[in-house]
Amino acid sequence: MLPGQKAGFELDRRLEADSEQVMWLGLCELRVMNDRRWPWLMLVPQRPGAEEIHDLTPLDQAMLTFETNMVAQGLKKVTGCTKINSAALGNIVRQLHVHVIARNEGDAGWPGPVWGHGIREPYRREDLHRFADQVRKAL
Repeated sequence: MLPGQKAGFELDRRLEADSEQVMWLGLCELRVMNDRRWPWLMLVPQRPGAEEIHDLTPLDQAMLTFETNMVAQGLKKVTGCTKINSAALGNIVRQLHVHVIARNEGDAGWPGPVWGHGIREPYRREDLHRFADQVRKAL
């Protein structure tokens, strides 16, 4: 078990492979998607078996909303983006996770969704760490 991780919680292997941990929040593990085309964060509630927001208790639902809003505000502060996209899809990875993505007119795929657009462009390691540090400081 990782430091800060809740007992019984296991991160889906696909989420782990596509992203890097930024920090632990009260309910969620905050991660950055390893795709430099968009500043893209992801919150994963530390609740075993949760696939949908309605699977969470009302208190956890409120906490997820609070943490999603906090992360969205921090991402907007860090990037100066014109639009924040937030979504919990789960069509491919069933484990509940919420994407928070900074978008700007003219970015790759604008104004369409980021999912399925082109080929992922991984960060250089130092750029990913720099971005994660900026996010931590903004929160």
